[in-house]
Amino acid sequence: MNTFSIQPVATMTDMAMRGETPEVLFWVGCAGSFDDRYKKVTRAFCHILQQVGIKFAVLGTEEACTGDPARRAGNEFLFQMQASLNIQVLNGYEVKKIVTACPHCFNTLKNEYPALGGNYEVIHHSTFLQQLINEGRIKLQGGGAFKGQKITYHDSCYLGRANGIFEAPRALLAALDADLVEMKRCRSKGLCCGAGGGQMFKEPESGQKDINLERTEEALATGASTIAVACPFCMVMMSDGVKNKEKENTVQVYDLAELIASQL
Repeated sequence: MNTFSIQPVATMTDMAMRGETPEVLFWVGCAGSFDDRYKKVTRAFCHILQQVGIKFAVLGTEEACTGDPARRAGNEFLFQMQASLNIQVLNGYEVKKIVTACPHCFNTLKNEYPALGGNYEVIHHSTFLQQLINEGRIKLQGGGAFKGQKITYHDSCYLGRANGIFEAPRALLAALDADLVEMKRCRSKGLCCGAGGGQMFKEPESGQKDINLERTEEALATGASTIAVACPFCMVMMSDGVKNKEKENTVQVYDLAELIASQL
């Protein structure tokens, strides 16, 4: 899939200097900023927003890690430091609505920041894209490249079980006319990719099999040529699993935003 071209993206500082207010703040997240693979997802999502005329901005260098990995790994002090810094910045700009492509950022901003004084409307990009389709702002080409193509979707833990968002990602795949084939464990019974709870940043404990390989085997068993994900951690773990099974030439892992952007 080609890299999407985007126009320069305004920061909150840029907009504040012009006396403007964005429709939404796009919270890019650490992966979307620094991971080479997930930078492509950031560009894809920005491409969509620009194509449909959404007035948005990013924090740029003022955005710090939400603190999710620190809290999951047990460093509550570091989490509260990082969260307080972000809340100070967000409240300083009087941010009301945030959209993010990372379920970990989504869960932390939505469910954990209010206790520290950060109260915002927080939307995951899958829900936001579904809303844009329902409103007619995103118009997909009928019978696109994914029409009738087998795609399986991996439920992110923080998006699915933690926040009950199961339908929006599947609605996006339906809008592509794709043939969604579910894994044996999906929705509320979905299996973790193996990266949650701070596991992304450490080696797995010894056992019979790595979780991401178990999950990848379930995905490959569907016969799908595309594995759709909606989380940067899931992207890494599922991509590594596909490579481990030497299927990277026949099975691709894409974020939902990439799939939608490719059909605009």
